[in-house]
Amino acid sequence: MLRSYFNIALRHLRKNRGYSLLNIAGLATGIVCAALIGLWIEAELTYNHDIPGYKNLYLVRENQTYDGKTDTYRATPGPMAKALPGDIPGIAKTARSGGNSRELFSDGKKTMNINGCYADANLMSMLSLQLVHGNAATAFQQLNSLVISEEMATDFFGKQDPVGKTLKVNNGNDYMITGVFKAPPENGSFQFQWLAPFDIEEGRQAWLRRWDANGIQTYVQLQPTADLAVINRQLKGYLATKGDISTECFLQAMDDWHLYDQYTDGKLSGGRIQYVRLFSLIAGIILLIACINFMNLATANSEKRAREVGVRKVMGAGKGRLLLQFMAESVLMAYVAVGVALLALLVVLPLFNAVVGKQLSLDLFNPLHIVLLLLIGLITGVVAGSYPALYLSSFNPVGALKQLKARGGSAAGFIRRGLVVTQFTVSIVLIISTVIVYQQIHHVKSRNLGFEKDRLISVVLQGELGKHFDALVHDLRQTGLVADAALSQSPMLNIWYNMGGYSWKGMDPSKDVLVTYNGVSPQYIHTMNMRLVAGRDFYEDARADSNSVIINQSMAAQMGAEGRVGGIIRHSNRAYNIVGIVGDFLYNNMYVNGAPFLLYSNAEYPGYISVRFKQDADISKALAQTEKIFTRYNPAYPFEYAFTDVEFTKFFNEEALTGKLAGIFASLAIFISCLGLFGLAAYTAERRTKEIGIRKVMGASVAGLTGLLSREFMKLVAVSCLLAFPAAWWLMNNWLNEYAYRITISWWIFIIAGILAMLIALATVSYQALKAALANPVKSLRAE
Repeated sequence: MLRSYFNIALRHLRKNRGYSLLNIAGLATGIVCAALIGLWIEAELTYNHDIPGYKNLYLVRENQTYDGKTDTYRATPGPMAKALPGDIPGIAKTARSGGNSRELFSDGKKTMNINGCYADANLMSMLSLQLVHGNAATAFQQLNSLVISEEMATDFFGKQDPVGKTLKVNNGNDYMITGVFKAPPENGSFQFQWLAPFDIEEGRQAWLRRWDANGIQTYVQLQPTADLAVINRQLKGYLATKGDISTECFLQAMDDWHLYDQYTDGKLSGGRIQYVRLFSLIAGIILLIACINFMNLATANSEKRAREVGVRKVMGAGKGRLLLQFMAESVLMAYVAVGVALLALLVVLPLFNAVVGKQLSLDLFNPLHIVLLLLIGLITGVVAGSYPALYLSSFNPVGALKQLKARGGSAAGFIRRGLVVTQFTVSIVLIISTVIVYQQIHHVKSRNLGFEKDRLISVVLQGELGKHFDALVHDLRQTGLVADAALSQSPMLNIWYNMGGYSWKGMDPSKDVLVTYNGVSPQYIHTMNMRLVAGRDFYEDARADSNSVIINQSMAAQMGAEGRVGGIIRHSNRAYNIVGIVGDFLYNNMYVNGAPFLLYSNAEYPGYISVRFKQDADISKALAQTEKIFTRYNPAYPFEYAFTDVEFTKFFNEEALTGKLAGIFASLAIFISCLGLFGLAAYTAERRTKEIGIRKVMGASVAGLTGLLSREFMKLVAVSCLLAFPAAWWLMNNWLNEYAYRITISWWIFIIAGILAMLIALATVSYQALKAALANPVKSLRAE
C-alpha cells in the first residue's frame, strides 16, 4: 500500500512540476538554513568534548569585590596549584599555565615566532595530549625542556624524530626537545604549538610565588567520586587561610568555559549560550516558514485535486487512507528537498565557514548527522503536510466532484492569509534586527575613545629593543613618517594590570577601589593622542617622575577633593603626586564608560612598543622604514606588529557575527516567503482568469488589473508590518539593554523595513499579475 501511495505521489509531482519545484525549493532552502545553524550549534555545544576527561576538568575562578562591585576573573595566585591537592580532598591533579606566549625559536638556520604555553607537566595528562615521540611522565624533568607539536617539529626537523635535539629560545638558552604531540583539537580552548615548564616563568618573576598576586590560570582535575559542591564550599574562603585575602574562589567546569563565560556581580549571567539559543530559534522559525509555504501552496492547489478526492471517496477510499496518501506525498517531497539541500550544502558550507570562522563539515558517516537529516525530512514532511492532508481528505465527495468545497473554502483561504502574514512578520522582524545590530556596532565603533586608534601599531617588546629604546625613537622620528613612539606594560586596548589597596585623604576606610594601571615611558600620552585636561605630561627624564602619576577623570571623580593636580594617592606605603589628569579613554570593554585608571612614569617592565605614524604619512612606506629601524636594533627578531584599529574591530566579533547571520537568514526567510507568494499569486491569477477577461472586455487597464491582483497581497504584508514592528522593538530593546553604551531605536528603521518588505512582495506578485492582465481576454473567456 505504501508503494502505491508513493507511486501516486511521484505521478503528482511529475504532473505539477511548477508547484513541485516551488515547494521543493522552499523546503530545501529551509533545510539548508537549519542544517548550517545545526552544524554551528553542534560545534558550540561540543567545544572541548574531544578531550576524553573533560567532565572532570575545571578552571579555578576568582570573585573579587571592590567598592561593593564583584568582578570575576580567571587569574589566580602562583602557589595555589601546588597547595590545592594537599589542602582539599577530592582534587586529583592541578596544573599552572601562564596563558598564551609567543616566543622566538631558532635552529641556527630557521627562525620563527610561535605561540605556545608555559605550563606544568600535569597539563599534558589532564588534556590527554597524545605524544608521538617522547614520554609525558619524564618530559619536564629538566628545566629547559620543550614539548612541541608535529607541525612545529616538521617545520624545523622535517620527518626526523626531534627528541634530544635542541632549539634556541629568544636567542638565549638552548631548550631540549623531550616530546612531540599531536595538535590539540581545533574545537577547543587550548591552541598551542609548544609547551615548556612553568618553573621557567616562576624563576623569572618572583611575584608568582606570592599568594596575594594573581596572574596565571590554575586547572584542576577532580577525582571521579569528588563532590563539586563540597569542594566549592571549601574553596570559597580558601585564600583567606593563606593571608589577608578576601577573594573568593570557585571551580568552573570545562564544559562551561566556552558557552557560560559572562558573570555579573559574581554570578553567572550568560555568554555565548545566548547566541546558541537565538540561532536555534531562528533555525526553527525558518524551517517553519518553509513548512508554511508547503501548506499554503498545497491548499491553494486543492481545487485541482478536488475531483480526484471525490472519485477516490466514491470508490471507497476512507479519510484515513486519503490522509496517509497525502502525508506520503508530503514526506516524499520533504526527502527530495533533503537531497537537494545536501547538494546545496556542499556548495555553501565553505562560504558559511568563512562567515563564522569555523571549519564545519557535514560528515555523512556520522550516525548523528544521518539520524538528524532523516528526522528533519520526516518532521518537515509531517508538519508541512499535516494541514493540507487533513484539508484535502475532509472534502465531501459530492461537493468535491462539483468543486463546491474547493471554491468555497473560506476557512482555508483565511488560514492561507494567516500563514502568509506569519511568514512576512518573521522576515520583517529579522530585517529590523539586522539593521539595529549593525547600528549598535557602528555606534560603538564611532564613539570617542579618548585616544586616536588610527595609524597606530603595537609591537611586542623582544630582545634588545628595551635597551635601545631612546635611540630607536630618535631614528623613527628622523624618518619624517613617525610622530612618536612609547613603551608600556600593556597594549592600549587590553590593559591587564589592576590592584586594590589605593588610598587618599578623605577616603572611606571601609572601601577598597580596584584601579587599572599601566607603567609607561614619557612619550605615551603624546603617542596615543590622549587629551590632557589638567596639569602636565610626564617629564622626558622618567626618573624625575618616579613618584608621580597621571590619573583619568573617572579616578579623579572617585577621589573627590583629592582627585586634582597636586593631590596625593598612596599604595604600599608609598605616596604618589598627581601631576596630570587625562580624559577618560576606553580599554578592555568598549561598551562601558570610563573606569578608574592611572599611569606610572615607569617602563621598568615594558611589554610593548607603540608607534604613531604621522597623519600625512604613506602607511606602506612608514611600515617599511619602521621595520628597517627595528631590525637594525633587534636583528635576531622578526618585525611583527598589530594595527590598533584592527584589534579594536575584534572587540565586536560576536556582535558582527550576529549581524551577519541575522542578515543572511533574513534574506533567506524573505526568499522562502516570496517563493510561496509567487505560487499563491499564480494560483490567484489562474482562479480569476474569467473575471480578468470580463474586466478587460469592459475596458479595465493593465495597470488597474495588476493593482487589483496585487492589492490583496499588499494588505497581508501591511498586516505583517503591524505585527512585526512591536515584536521587533521588544526583542531588540531587550538585547540592547545588555549594553551600557547603546543606541536608541529609531522609528525610521521600521518604516524602511516595512517599505522594503512591501517592495519585495510587490515585485514577487507583479510578474503573475502582469501576466494575467496582459492575457488575451478571448482565450481567458474561452477557458473552462
